[in-house]
Amino acid sequence: MLQDPTTLYPKPKFAKQTQTSPGLAKDMDPKPDHGETTYKGYGRLKGRKALITGADSGIGRAVAIAFAREGADIVMNYLEMEEADAAEVKALIEDAGQKAFQMPGDISDENFCKELVKNAAEALGGLDIVINNAGKQVAQKSIEDITTEQFDKTFKTNIYAMFWICKAALPLMPAGATIINTASIQSYIPSATLLDYASTKSAIVAFTQALAKQIAPKGIRVNAVAPGPIWTPLQPSGGQPPEKIPDFGMQVPMGRPGQPAELAPIYVLLASPESSYVTGEVYGVTGGNPIP
Repeated sequence: MLQDPTTLYPKPKFAKQTQTSPGLAKDMDPKPDHGETTYKGYGRLKGRKALITGADSGIGRAVAIAFAREGADIVMNYLEMEEADAAEVKALIEDAGQKAFQMPGDISDENFCKELVKNAAEALGGLDIVINNAGKQVAQKSIEDITTEQFDKTFKTNIYAMFWICKAALPLMPAGATIINTASIQSYIPSATLLDYASTKSAIVAFTQALAKQIAPKGIRVNAVAPGPIWTPLQPSGGQPPEKIPDFGMQVPMGRPGQPAELAPIYVLLASPESSYVTGEVYGVTGGNPIP
């Protein structure tokens, strides 16, 4: 059935809203669509074993739902204060007939990342998909407003954690396994208010491309997805200045923000054997603002 993508989901203006970081999907207006009632699986990831960071809400939640309906068992990582959202995702994974293991914790800590990978592989009986998705984004109008603490936390969450998780996971991953990182349109077209965040997203692109070349001979693929403005709790919980929320996503050619559900099929494709000749690539999902 044909659908007009410009009217498929809500457009601005949105209600004024703020949340305390990291934010919850259940408290957003309108609530994001993660594919809870729409994603239909076809067994493309049957028997696969996936670790997903940031799996409680936003893109990670949509990916977890899609992966489960495609036949994968999942380890969900998220922060403990996001338990309310995570419990909903666990129920959706189990409703799809798959196993869901909850492993909350802060990935900005190296020791936790090592334990997360070890425990994930033990719980799943192996590990063949790693989704580095969790991220930290705090908008600041001036470099003078970015503290060393914020800068450090953003890099540790977005870059160091990806490095630590990949380093721990690779020895456990067989040929045919895949790593998918979450970059951003900010990797290429940085916003003035996202100086530290955009810098980490550019680093994710380079990391993805370099690691892909390094491990291609092992039969393990590494790719990234670069979203544009996506309606997730990251935005009203400090990721955008509060005054920008009512018009969030209006500036893209489609005139609206993307929904997490619109990204999940891309992660499924990149995780599945259907993309067997694709590695070191960055897949843009931006609502009409193309990436290089």
